[in-house]
Amino acid sequence: MNAIANPSAGTLPVILYVDDEEGARKYFQRALESQATVLTAPSVDEGKALLTRHGDTISVLVSDQRMPGANGNALLFHAWERHPQIVRVLTTAYSELAQTIEAVNQGRIHRYLPKPWDIATLRLEMKQAADLASLRRRHDRLLGEKLASRRREVLANRIGLLYGLCLADGPQGAALDAYLSGALCARVAAAPAWLLDDYAQLASADACRAAGLARAVRGHLAALDARGAATAQGLALLAELFGPACHIDRDGAAVLTEPAVLAEYLDGSPDAAVSARHAAWLALLLWLARRGASVLSTSSAAGVQCRLTGAGEVPTRAALASWIARC
Repeated sequence: MNAIANPSAGTLPVILYVDDEEGARKYFQRALESQATVLTAPSVDEGKALLTRHGDTISVLVSDQRMPGANGNALLFHAWERHPQIVRVLTTAYSELAQTIEAVNQGRIHRYLPKPWDIATLRLEMKQAADLASLRRRHDRLLGEKLASRRREVLANRIGLLYGLCLADGPQGAALDAYLSGALCARVAAAPAWLLDDYAQLASADACRAAGLARAVRGHLAALDARGAATAQGLALLAELFGPACHIDRDGAAVLTEPAVLAEYLDGSPDAAVSARHAAWLALLLWLARRGASVLSTSSAAGVQCRLTGAGEVPTRAALASWIARC
C-alpha cells in the first residue's frame, strides 16, 4: 500500500484504486499520474483503512471485484454507507454482471469498467468521476449552508413563540433564561433534513406545535400550584418529574442523565408533539419564576447539573437576540 503525506495539499483530485494484482495497481497509477493523486491498496481491508484516513479528500474509489477475502462490491458498499460523496467505480475482467447490475441499480456504484482498460477511456472516465465528486461536494456545502440558515430562522421563530405564548406574563418571563440555558446544555446542533421542507408549512406547523406546548404547560402549571409545594422543593419536584433519568448528587444538585429532553422543543421536528416531560419542565421553571427562583443548568460529565438559584430579569430584546445567536 502506498501513502501520501497530505492528500489535500495539492489541487489534483485524489483517486483510491484497490486491486490485489500489483501490476494492475502500477498500471493504473502510471496511467493517471498526470491528472490525479492516486492511492493504491492490495485488499479490501487496506482500502477501508485508507478510506478511514483520507475519506474526506478522496474523490473517486475504483475497486477490482475479485480479490482474496472480500470482493470489490463489499468495499464500494462500505464507502457508500460512510463516504457518500465519493464516486464509486467497479472494475473486473470477469463477467459477474448480476451483482454489478444490482449494485448500480441500487445507486451504490456509479460506473462499471470492464478490464482490460483502454487508457484514453480510463482517463476520461476518471476525469468525469472526479468532476462529479467535485459537484457533489459543492452541492453538499451549499446544502449545509442552506440548512444552517434555515435552522437559525426556525430557532429564532421558536424562541419568539416561547416568549410570546408562555413567558411574557410578568415575572414568568424570567424563566426564559433558565429554559434556554438548559436547552443549550443539552443541544445536539445537527441540521435535520426536515428543515428543507416548504418554509410556510414549517412555520404553520411550528405555530400549532407551540400552541399545543402552551396548553400542556398551563395544565402542568395549574397542577403544581394545586400541590402547594414550597419553592425549596424545586429540585425534588424536578427529580420526580424525570424519574430514573434524574438523581440528586452528594452536593445537592439534580443531575439529568437524559438531557436531550431539555432541548426537545427547539430541536424537534414541527410534526413531533412535545412530550409531557418537556412541558412539565417548562411549567416548573415558570412556577419557580413566580416565586423569585430559577434553575441554573451546567453541563457535566454525567449529564446536565441543575441547582436552584434566584430568578433573573425578564429578557430584553438584546438578550433574546443574544440567545438566538448562541443557540
